[in-house]
Amino acid sequence: MIVYGTYQALVCLLFVLMAGAEVQENLSPECKQFLYMGTLPRGLEEQPLKKICQFYDGKPRFVTLYDTVSHIPVYSAYTFKRSDGMKRVYVPWMYEPQLSTVSGSREMQQYPAENVHRGFEDAQAVLDDYSDTVIFERGQLNPDEHQADPDDKAATYTLTNVVPQVREFNIGPWKNHENTIRKRLNNYCRGTAYVVTGVTTSGHTIRRGNINRLGIPTYFWSAYCCVDFDHNAPFSERSKLPVFAAYGLNDKENNKVQEMTVQQLEDFLKRVTYVGSSFQIFYDNCVPPNSDNSALHQP
Repeated sequence: MIVYGTYQALVCLLFVLMAGAEVQENLSPECKQFLYMGTLPRGLEEQPLKKICQFYDGKPRFVTLYDTVSHIPVYSAYTFKRSDGMKRVYVPWMYEPQLSTVSGSREMQQYPAENVHRGFEDAQAVLDDYSDTVIFERGQLNPDEHQADPDDKAATYTLTNVVPQVREFNIGPWKNHENTIRKRLNNYCRGTAYVVTGVTTSGHTIRRGNINRLGIPTYFWSAYCCVDFDHNAPFSERSKLPVFAAYGLNDKENNKVQEMTVQQLEDFLKRVTYVGSSFQIFYDNCVPPNSDNSALHQP
């Protein structure tokens, strides 16, 4: 796993204390393959966040933008793989060595059996953070069910890809949405489908040992982009291609997932979170130049 940082002066001290991960100005080409047009969502550059190229078993698997203060990802960006929707079982949870030490492996590592979390818990979540969270589960942003290769599935089991998710929302509306998107992209996306799934926060945290440990997401949001799709798909599905989006409230109630255009999602996120006025999830909103479908995706 390779980690890149975008830091401002106010977090320089944190960077030094963490001994720095592998920091570069831009993601490498092998990591850009998970982003439409090789372009990260824009409008988050001023935040103290780290870009992680998630490596597992010698290969990059997806990209995560990680908040080392709230100890949760802001989003994970990945390419969807045609899948039967089955979860991989018996995968140990992993962590990111380079978030804590410059000499750490670039690959995600299994949590050690001994309680030696103190060496890296300042920069990222650890298993103990989730041990007493009765109403929350570890919710994946890049879900196992959206991958096919066993190693791609295994790579989703890193705590840098999960956030505290209310159980009822996780196993209900959000799981149903993930399954809906899986079926839609399985059936009607002919090329590469790029997905970005993220969260918003509003200051609520999970505490451990009287210390704020994990930011609690207020909303989950997701958007996909597939420019090569089946133009003979039923209109109810074709109207949601090449690009569409959704969000839902991370709560026990009033947690219905609402689908919408990507521009509508961007407008919503500009109102409820810290993204800038230039915030854009996909380069040029994933509408190819001279596309006959551009009119379908106006807000």
